[in-house]
Amino acid sequence: MSLTPEVEDLTHTVTQWRRHLHQHPEILYDVHQTAEFVATRLREFGCDEVVTGIGRTGVVGLIHGRAGSNGPTVGLRADMDALPITESSGAAWTSKIPGRMHACGHDGHTAMLLGAASQLARQRDFNGSVAVIFQPAEEGGGGGDAMVRDGLMQRFGIERVFGMHNLPGLPVGHFAIRPGAITASTDEFRIVVTGRGGHAAMPHLIRDPIVAAAAIVTSLQTLAARQADPLDSLVVSVTQINGGFAHNVIPETVELSGTVRSLTPAMRDLGEQGLRDIASGIAAAHGTTAEIHYQRNYPVSINHAAETEIAGDSAAAIAGEEHLDRAVRPMMGGEDFSYMLEARPGAFIFIGNGDTAGLHHPAYDFNDDVIPWGISYWVKLAAQALAAR
Repeated sequence: MSLTPEVEDLTHTVTQWRRHLHQHPEILYDVHQTAEFVATRLREFGCDEVVTGIGRTGVVGLIHGRAGSNGPTVGLRADMDALPITESSGAAWTSKIPGRMHACGHDGHTAMLLGAASQLARQRDFNGSVAVIFQPAEEGGGGGDAMVRDGLMQRFGIERVFGMHNLPGLPVGHFAIRPGAITASTDEFRIVVTGRGGHAAMPHLIRDPIVAAAAIVTSLQTLAARQADPLDSLVVSVTQINGGFAHNVIPETVELSGTVRSLTPAMRDLGEQGLRDIASGIAAAHGTTAEIHYQRNYPVSINHAAETEIAGDSAAAIAGEEHLDRAVRPMMGGEDFSYMLEARPGAFIFIGNGDTAGLHHPAYDFNDDVIPWGISYWVKLAAQALAAR
């Protein structure tokens, strides 16, 4: 992509914004400084409306095209929150807050959408309106759901909505998208296995919850291996086991917890019901009981066909069709943009972050070379989406 002097100057400014945000990470809904930074920039750009406090701490800027408020509105969304991770990137702009860092690139997402907003507010070369959406609490807090429940779509008349996320391993200047499921549902479970504790030398007098829990762990793997269709995706991962306190004592209880990931509603139902059946059945077979706590979190992110084509065409227009994967494999990670895709037609795209550390890794840092590609994509997408009627 050939950059004009104006875009080069904007990229430098947006890079400084990004690094400022990186140094001052905030968690979940407690993104007050970030939200204020965003709202201040949007007002400076001359947005027609800037609203704060949507979904607790979300920010929305509304930009009308040259014809004013007549016509449809599209939403462009970025996330603002960081993660409770101690940074080890070694960057000069490393986090100034111990135990917090932008390990998923939301600082870059926010900065790129701000850069696009400045361009859109200046050019206004589209028919209708653009709502730039800055969301809190993507990392486990369901901020996307909170904004939708707070009337985001209705208040701003949003008809279509689009999201973007950086992807380490995908070269800078490349994009990837697919119609249908693109990220997984992210359910969580906790299983409390209760038996009868006692002396480890007298196992015949007890009901061992550790043995029962171990059998549950191994049996849960049959959900994907023997119950799910091999052509469908289902992941059941036990990530924590807690129980016991001495080498010669069999405890009363053991706790298991983990996550279930799927790409279709049917697999999501199978995962939950299968987990309940296996845990309760195995526990009973060992003379123990299983108390099962199952929480459905982010749903599957499902890209709509027409909007996926618009997003893909916009990416191809700036990067070249050869640098666009229109059939990327779905990711088993979760994304709460899924709530916005349930509320309105839209699409979620990946933008290459190059050869960097992986997401949620302490050495990760958003690649600033991505910034002009992200800004250009958003500006092109706004024009494409508001012309495709």
